[in-house]
Amino acid sequence: MIPLSVLDLAPIAEGSDAGQALRGARELARHAERLGYRRFWMAEHHSMPGIASAATAVALAFVAEGTSRIRIGAGGIMLPNHSPLQVAEQFGTLASLHPGRIDLGVGRAPGTDQAAAYAMRRNLASDPDRFPSDVVELIDYFRPASPDRKVRAIPGEGLDVPVWILGSSLFGAQLAALLGLPYAFASHFAPAQMMEAIQLYRDRFRPSGQLDRPYVMLGFNVFAAETDAAGALLATSLQQAFVELRSGRPGRLKPPIEGYSEALPEPQRAALDQLLSCAAIGSPASVRSAIEAFVERTGADELMVTSQIFDPRARLRSFEILAGCFA
Repeated sequence: MIPLSVLDLAPIAEGSDAGQALRGARELARHAERLGYRRFWMAEHHSMPGIASAATAVALAFVAEGTSRIRIGAGGIMLPNHSPLQVAEQFGTLASLHPGRIDLGVGRAPGTDQAAAYAMRRNLASDPDRFPSDVVELIDYFRPASPDRKVRAIPGEGLDVPVWILGSSLFGAQLAALLGLPYAFASHFAPAQMMEAIQLYRDRFRPSGQLDRPYVMLGFNVFAAETDAAGALLATSLQQAFVELRSGRPGRLKPPIEGYSEALPEPQRAALDQLLSCAAIGSPASVRSAIEAFVERTGADELMVTSQIFDPRARLRSFEILAGCFA
């Protein structure tokens, strides 16, 4: 079986708060480390009542201090919100404290709505085509020192911080291929162009100093429980969050509801079906079968598993069941 990793948004559940969510993220990272998962990544989102990972580098520092072996990284940092130098310094600091364990995935979406993007940037007129040059600048800050460099990332310079390109469209696939970087596709929430993006990336990949062959990691939802019915019930928390987000009413993660999707209008049910086309839900046998079929279909090199589960104990158990499926 290919390597399995974890993507966590530090979900803030109803009746909880951001502190509990971040402590829960660290507990999940420790759990994943014990179970043999390769990476633990967190994602940058802003102005979201149900997500506590906005200050992603700070959250990752907290998680890294509570673990010892598992790779820690961003999946991802939304580069238009930051200067490349600031990101290099932040992740250079993490890499200095935790050598050989830090990953840096970057994306070009804002990770929020236009109002919050304006609050961060104070200007939405920036050129979206600048993302590729920002990525190149960021990578350059991690290279060894050179006499002609006027601006240096300290910490950061000369450190081994692998940079990944994240995406949910063909743009990121083309950029990752051109720069010879590993590519992570957000199939866990935007699967529509997944197969086309994978093929484009592999066809156009150019080897680089970081990577000599294409490497694809795919986002994947898992809701594992003792039975198919129990797993399906767990998944309704994600379904509610997705419907509320699409309706412009993002909120805290809600407890599961029996028969939730059946009561929705057809357009919303169709959207949920597409969302969960990259998911394994149910008993250990069902989860294993779904993942094997997905890996065979996509040829993924690694899966980045996310589980938006309301009950923290059920979430830990879901990752335990998944690891047991391929032990």
